[in-house]
Amino acid sequence: MTTDPARAPGGRPYGPPSGAGFLAFALIGVAAAWDTAAGDSRPAWLAWPGLAAVILLYAAAVLLGFRSRTVAATVALASLGVTVTGLAALFAGGWLYLFPLAGIACGLVLAGRAVRAALLAPLLAVTAAAALVTLFTGGGLEPVMALAWGTFSAGLVVAFIMHLHALIAELAGTRRRLAETAVERERLRFARDLHDLLGHTLSVIVVKAEAVRRLAERDPEQAGRHAADIETVGRQALAEVREAVTGYREGSLNGELARAGDVLSAAGLTPDVRRTGAPPPPWVQDLLGWVVREGVTNVLRHSAATRVTITVASHSVTVHDDGPATRKEAGGVAGSGLRGLAERVAQAGGRVEAGPAPEGGWRLRAVLPAEPPDLPGGE
Repeated sequence: MTTDPARAPGGRPYGPPSGAGFLAFALIGVAAAWDTAAGDSRPAWLAWPGLAAVILLYAAAVLLGFRSRTVAATVALASLGVTVTGLAALFAGGWLYLFPLAGIACGLVLAGRAVRAALLAPLLAVTAAAALVTLFTGGGLEPVMALAWGTFSAGLVVAFIMHLHALIAELAGTRRRLAETAVERERLRFARDLHDLLGHTLSVIVVKAEAVRRLAERDPEQAGRHAADIETVGRQALAEVREAVTGYREGSLNGELARAGDVLSAAGLTPDVRRTGAPPPPWVQDLLGWVVREGVTNVLRHSAATRVTITVASHSVTVHDDGPATRKEAGGVAGSGLRGLAERVAQAGGRVEAGPAPEGGWRLRAVLPAEPPDLPGGE
């Protein structure tokens, strides 16, 4: 029997009791020791070593069982059963109380194998031996039933207690693993949000800064507006990072479309925003906003395009540029930003496609189901 390293609510290690705690049941042998000391169990030279052997075999069976040494524990248990049966048949009296001790050993050693035939077979054998020995040493029906029931119930109760402790330890371990999974998911969420936030924001700042540098001499007024935009974007980034830390940030499709047009224009690209079909429902807009943000960020980082077309439908969005199709992400969703975006969309039951477009250029497309996955009929 092995203990689970999970911890209980109080922080203490939680698992089945230790084998040392069950050694106290060896005090059941006091009745046999009393008969021997009183001279009722003769010859004494056999009674004392026999009692010592019972106690040692019981301790060996329990401790070996707790250390998962199944074969050695089973041998010790079988030896204990045979020794108890022989001594009880020879001396009777208080020696009959050693049968419940053997039953307890059965429950402890075999509890890890589930309370089925593996436990019931040896326990029933010890119980039958207790009944027969009690009967043939002069006991009536009442002593036979009492000792047989005491032997059987002692083993069965101990087995169920051990099984219950094992289940509790397993539940505590499962709770710990669920907590670790929740922490890991939150860590991934934060890393993904931080990448999406800072990756896009820093790209915007770089583009605006380049525009300021180009316009500083020939159009100071326009350069000043771009510099003001840099300040605004920086402040907005700080607010978004704070919101991402607390987990409340949501993407905004309309806001992302407006920012995309502004930053693409500042970078010298021609933005073309198109809307087709019905407006996207609120739960779709948030995700489509993330797609627009990532798509525009990739254009600014990797593309030599001159025109970017953003097409928004009721449950999809496409970011298509006319730049070269030979990029690092070609052939799949490989970049960390696109990978995080694909995970975000997949959680909503959608899919992300990124790669060269048949008509030329590069295309990022995200498609979402008609309904959220947790609603009836959702995909």
